[in-house]
Amino acid sequence: MTRATILFAHGSRDPLWSQPMQAVARRMREIEPGARVRCAYLELMQPDLATAVRACVDEGYDDIVVVPMFLGVGRHARDDLPALVAQLAPTIPGTRIRLQAAVGEDPRIVELLARIALD
Repeated sequence: MTRATILFAHGSRDPLWSQPMQAVARRMREIEPGARVRCAYLELMQPDLATAVRACVDEGYDDIVVVPMFLGVGRHARDDLPALVAQLAPTIPGTRIRLQAAVGEDPRIVELLARIALD
């Protein structure tokens, strides 16, 4: 399987809002040259998840990991995103779409944020 990663976030009307997401995507490519990373947004920005997934499939990727870039697990991460993935999966046979836990649930993120706040 050929893997692609989609960093998924809420979105904003302010185009500068996406800069941290783009920075994470760039850093992933630096860490793992050749990594296929795309960003996608729930609303207010493009591309949306369906567009990003289809672009990955069109490029030959058949294993897609969606990483919710949410610190808190509210309605979007808990309900909306799993529903979007569930709707997309049957429309793309032969492609595995996996949904990771929100980044804010990872103890490494909690630790890092605590250390930054203590500086």
